[in-house]
Amino acid sequence: MNIRNRISRYAFIVLIFISRNTNAQPVPEAAAFPAMKTLPDICLSLTEQDIFEKITTYREEKGLKPIPLSKSLTYVAQTHAWDLAEHGPFKPHHCNLHSWSSKGPWSSCCYTEEHDKADCMWVKPGELTNYHHTGYEIAFWTDEPLSPLSFSEEALKGWRKSTGHNEVIVNQGDWHDLEWNAMGVGYSNGFAVVWFGAVPDEDGEIKQCEP
Repeated sequence: MNIRNRISRYAFIVLIFISRNTNAQPVPEAAAFPAMKTLPDICLSLTEQDIFEKITTYREEKGLKPIPLSKSLTYVAQTHAWDLAEHGPFKPHHCNLHSWSSKGPWSSCCYTEEHDKADCMWVKPGELTNYHHTGYEIAFWTDEPLSPLSFSEEALKGWRKSTGHNEVIVNQGDWHDLEWNAMGVGYSNGFAVVWFGAVPDEDGEIKQCEP
């Protein structure tokens, strides 16, 4: 069954944002994770590339520097977008888009608005890549049939209108004392997620997919 038909018969948009718990425990040290991982060759789809470029332009308009594109965080983002498209929506229905299924090599969780499962998000880069640092995610979903460029435009428009999303993107509010040095983008069948990290990623470069 088509993913859009399986999820909803009506066009609507879902925006999910995170809050930052400044008293949260740090991500475990690298020794707590498996040995070095070799990431597959990945690239940015047209939609992902345009989301990245639109966020970069928006930050520049705010006087902020561009965030380097991270191969590790992009792999996490693409993996999560795929998981959401293939296995979401999660049940019970109060599990939001930060949730992860039990269908892959990661720890599953039902992420709710109480943010009591925030560590499930924070550790995903270390579970899936060699980026053993905290990662933060914003998410967007619509089942409207949009072109790649229209989708990225709607995603950024929605994030900008949402105080929680906007503050993450432009380092305001709870995020004013952080400087983003890594960003990853993932898209799959109407689901888009963007990951942010304060520590630079050393696991190679990533470019747009060949046409």
